[in-house]
This record gives sequence, structure tokens and C-alpha cells, in this order.
Amino acid sequence: MTELLKVEQLAVAAADAIVRPLSFTLRAGRPLTLLGETGSGKSLIAQAIMGNLPAGLQARGRIWLRGEELRGQAPAARRQRWGRQLAMLPQEPWLALDPTMRAGEQVAEGYRYVAGADWAQARSQAEQDLTRLGLGHALHRLPGQLSGGMMQRLAFAAASTGGADIVIADEPTKGLDAGSRDQVTGLLRQVAEAGGGLLTITHDIAVARQLGGEVMIVRGGEVLESGPAEQVLQAPASDYGRALLAAEPAAWPELAPLNAGATVLKVDGLAKERGGRPLFRDISFELRAGEVMGVVGPSGCGKSTLGSICLGLLEPDAGSVWRDPALARTRYQKLYQDPPAAFAPWCSLGQSLKDVVKLHQKDWAEVERLLPRLGLSPDLLARSPREVSGGELQRLAILRILLLEPVLLFADEPTSRLDLVTQQQTIRLLTSLARERGCALLLVSHEAALVNRVADRVLTLG
Repeated sequence: MTELLKVEQLAVAAADAIVRPLSFTLRAGRPLTLLGETGSGKSLIAQAIMGNLPAGLQARGRIWLRGEELRGQAPAARRQRWGRQLAMLPQEPWLALDPTMRAGEQVAEGYRYVAGADWAQARSQAEQDLTRLGLGHALHRLPGQLSGGMMQRLAFAAASTGGADIVIADEPTKGLDAGSRDQVTGLLRQVAEAGGGLLTITHDIAVARQLGGEVMIVRGGEVLESGPAEQVLQAPASDYGRALLAAEPAAWPELAPLNAGATVLKVDGLAKERGGRPLFRDISFELRAGEVMGVVGPSGCGKSTLGSICLGLLEPDAGSVWRDPALARTRYQKLYQDPPAAFAPWCSLGQSLKDVVKLHQKDWAEVERLLPRLGLSPDLLARSPREVSGGELQRLAILRILLLEPVLLFADEPTSRLDLVTQQQTIRLLTSLARERGCALLLVSHEAALVNRVADRVLTLG
């Protein structure tokens, strides 16, 4: 089996080691999946291979691409390989896509400037790709008009235009419903089936199972175990591997009994269209303090839109929304699906929290109490949003919202960036805080098993 990529004693470091030295070989036709907790350094491994580490981080070790060593090559030479020999699907489509360029043009641009097609061919191929991914109707939309799952599929199409047969996929199914996840996983598997190399970084065990090949379980910057997928995922040897499998939603305990308080939200007869297509009609419900209501459905069905209407961030086409007028609007909060959209990119995370504490006259001691409950290190507060993992950033977003003591929290896919163990801890925290603090929780997810386990009732869209 042809050796496409070889990594030997690769480590990533700043002042202290972040990823401890690890070695692996990626072979043609044999997928390799790095599976592990959020913040374990999986994404830094991908960035080190690409030669695209954040400022202040350094890679050590040796990397060979088709037998040619990359160490010592100029950054410009490494970039010439991007898209043509080595392609990367980034973790955050929000950051990877141009917010001012329509979907079809983003894909066509890759065919024009990376693959060398003329504009007519590029646009035709882009339309075919997006149609195959279920995005034909979104050809002329901007990224901000797409759901998180749709943006992820758009990023996949854009990254695939150069014909690279070695693909590094960093959380490629994050934020996707089960059907879309299976579709993207199938497309990735085709890379390996065609004789290419596929290195996938994920916290989704279902993705690792579907891809097969080899699996490495990574935690705390080091490899705990590795081997054939069927062996590692059926009978893991490490304690963490066993804990990871045991944290799937079907095994979670049930939610504590509800002792509902006053009504905090009423919606009656809501309807909304987008692009001439109805998202939902005649939606009515009430939410009371401490209640957890789940909203499920496939990507693009209007789950996020419904939540934004409930908060007054969007207007419905029909129907009405009541929020308690005696409460400040800041008591109605949204936890965003894409945490980079919720933080100033060049401001330290600690400063973002200090600004909230100062503006709303809160107590910094509450930040210090919440950090360990969310599994966050105080050291993260000195970093910018770009210098932490997606899962860490989402938990910091949860912390910031909790400072405002919300009576209604619209949580839009709050765990789509978290590994199973951290997902379980985070959902348990959100639901227990809802009960303890009398905060109604509107929990949006594409994971029906998760929602059915923790919600008092469920609304299904689509």
C-alpha cells in the first residue's frame, strides 16, 4: 500500500508543549481518523502538516509528502501544494468562507485559479458540485444566509476544486444532521476508495466507524491508543477510550423532574419563508422558567431562524411572540452555533469577559466559579478566539451568557463542536442550570437522540 504522508515525532509547542511527539503513516486507500476530546491538539496536528500554524506556535519533527521531506521548505513552496496535492477542510466554515461572495462563485473561483479552468467551465462545475451536495438552491446565496451545516458543505466543495488526492478533514461533519453527516462522510470515503489519502480529525464516533481504516485516540496532546477502527471502537484499551464510547447520548441519565415556574415566552402561529421557500408554518408553544424544549430537524429547516424570532432578532412573516416586558432584553440570550461569530477576533477572551462584567456590573468571582464547571483553564483567557479550539470557544461563550442570568437561553447547536464526554458534561451543565436558576432552555440540535434524552418536550421541523 503506497505511503502518501509520513509524520515522525511531530510536536507543536509554544512556551510549553501543546501536542506531544507523535508519529503515523497515511497510506493510499486506508483512511486514518484522529478521535479525541476537544482541545486535545488534533487540529494543530493538521495545521502543522499544512504549514499553517497560528503565530507563536512552532512545529517540531519531520514530515514527508510522497517521500519528499517538507522540513526546511519555504512557506511559499508549501502553499503551492495547497489544493493541488494536499487539501484541508477547515474546522470553522465561518472563518474559511468569504462572507461577501456568493456560494457558487466561491467554488468556481477554486476551479478557475487552482484547477486552471476557464470561467464558463468553473461555474458549470461549481453548480454540479453544489447540486450534488444538496446546495443547488443556494447557488446565489451568501454564507451568512446559510445554516451551519450548509456552510460546512459549501466549504467542502470549495476545498475540493484543486484535485488534491490527499485530504485532511478537520471536523468535517460538525453541525450537520445525521443525513448530511452521512453524505459528507460518504464523499470523504470516496477519496480513499479512489486510492487517495484521507486524514480525518473528529470527535464523532459515528464518523470514525463509517470511515473505517485506522483510528488513533488522542487526549491531552498525546496518543492513547491506535489500531484498526473495528478493534479500537469496539474494545478500546484506554480508560479514556472506554469513557468516550460510554458517553453516547443513549446512555445518559434522564433529566431531573420539572417544577416549572412562570411563563417567559409565548409564540402563536409563527410562519417564515426564506428565498420564497417556506421554512415552517403555524408554530405555537409556551415556555416556562426551568423548562427544556428541544427543536430538531435537518440542516436548513429553520431551527436557528425559529430561535432568532423567539428572541426578537428576526421578524416572523406571520404570528406573534410575547416576552415578559418587565425583564431586560439581555435576560433573553442566544448561544450561537458558530462561536467565532460571537467574539471579537482580535480581543483576548479574558478582556471579552471583563467587558461583560463591567458593562453589566457583574462579579468577576462568578467567572472564576464557572471556569472549572465548564472544564476550562484560566490560562485560556490570555488567548484570542483564534488560539483556542472550537469546543473551548463554545464553552467560553456559554460562560459569558451565564453571567447575564438569562430567563430564556436559545442554545443553537451548543455541542456540535464538542467531543462526546465534553458534550455530556456541557449539556448536563446547561440543563441543570436551567432547573436551578429557573431559565427556560430552547435547545436546537440535529442530534435527535441527545434532545430526546434531555428535553421535557420536542418540536420537530422539516
